[in-house]
Amino acid sequence: MEDARSRKFRQAAFVYLHVGLLYLFAVYAIYQAGHLPEERGPVWLWLGLGAALLGAIFWGLWSWQNPWFARVIWLLHSLRLPALIEGAFFPDEEAALSPSFHLTALAVVLINLWMLARAGWDL
Repeated sequence: MEDARSRKFRQAAFVYLHVGLLYLFAVYAIYQAGHLPEERGPVWLWLGLGAALLGAIFWGLWSWQNPWFARVIWLLHSLRLPALIEGAFFPDEEAALSPSFHLTALAVVLINLWMLARAGWDL
């Protein structure tokens, strides 16, 4: 039988997996729409790096189940909040992405932060 701590880490791992997949597919959709700056390098490189990072974090949460790992990922993931809040509530008039895109991403990131916090602090 799985204990509560292990269940929280596995749930956090799967939520992070889904958030990561959402971000990867969003990057691809933004690229397809022609809104990704070419000077930042080839999209396949960024998608590959993103997939590798996603896999490593999923594996770390799933198998390592270290509270400090979850806390560090929580902190790094929370750094997305200012840009998402700005895009959702104070959008630039010439922005390629709509405020609803940022608002949806904000909700998804907050859910992910909640699950990471459960794993990292609610031992």
